[in-house]
Amino acid sequence: MIELLREENAKDYVSDIVEERMVEVANKYKAVPVANNNIYELDVDVYAPCALGGTVNKETIAKMRCRIIAGSANNQLRNEADDAKLLMDKDILHAPDYLINAGGLISCYSEIAGYGVSRTAALTETIYEATRSVLRKSINEHVAPYEAANQLAETRIADMRKIKR
Repeated sequence: MIELLREENAKDYVSDIVEERMVEVANKYKAVPVANNNIYELDVDVYAPCALGGTVNKETIAKMRCRIIAGSANNQLRNEADDAKLLMDKDILHAPDYLINAGGLISCYSEIAGYGVSRTAALTETIYEATRSVLRKSINEHVAPYEAANQLAETRIADMRKIKR
């Protein structure tokens, strides 16, 4: 991810619980290294947790100054319902991890189903619009993004069951 951001001339910060790894990545991508406990206080557009889950929690949300949380770590919110409410109260947009990271599952399914590369790519390209739909529903209905994603998924599953009967 940091490589893609660097290609867009974004100012990148990197943090890790292992200092040597943080310094190595920071040097490789000309990013600014930030001590693990200080990353939450940065005035940034996006906080992207990409490894360790549960980093978005009551303690860290209180420090956060970002506008968006979108990363590849699983289970980013330590307590989904409580932390999602805190994020909404602070007007921080959270893209649910299982939604924006669906590409890995799509790729695995495509391999099992025998789809080719072009079909797999086409399926992964739907993630962007699905994310927009979830965030739009979240904003319009004043529900947390994970709730909107769950509601849309449940509706889609129910619709598929009707078709298959």
